[in-house]
Amino acid sequence: MNDKDNVGTAITDLSSGEMAVVKNGEEISVTVRARIPFGHKFALTPIGKGEDVVKYGEVIGRATIDIQKGDHVHVHNIESLRGRGDIARSGTSK
Repeated sequence: MNDKDNVGTAITDLSSGEMAVVKNGEEISVTVRARIPFGHKFALTPIGKGEDVVKYGEVIGRATIDIQKGDHVHVHNIESLRGRGDIARSGTSK
């Protein structure tokens, strides 16, 4: 974990309403709002539409909708920024 992260990774299957505890220097408790399969991400903080999604201190994508704390974060609500020719051509990252 990195203190810049706004997502955590489930190290076991999580059920809706279950409390997940993440440690990255401090302990963060998050009640997950949906089923989170093992290995999938969940929001540690609210992430607004268009904001970067950060895991291990690195930007891994951009939110395509507003994501609430505890939401499942996956392909249904983020887009990758890798291999995006449209971004490279425009010279912007957002």
